Amino acid sequence: MASPEPLDVRLRDQDVLDEIEMTSNLMIAASAASGRLSQHVVDEILGVRPRRSVA
Repeated sequence: MASPEPLDVRLRDQDVLDEIEMTSNLMIAASAASGRLSQHVVDEILGVRPRRSVA
């Protein structure tokens, strides 16, 4: 029986890795919180910036 090929660590998808990191950060924050996370906190974790109003 042939042995399985080793994992090729050169194959990386940065977008997927970033999404996994954001999800992990949300899970950690949620588990440490005593209640629900506010939208502001979630936005901070995800790196969402408020829109600038256009006049």
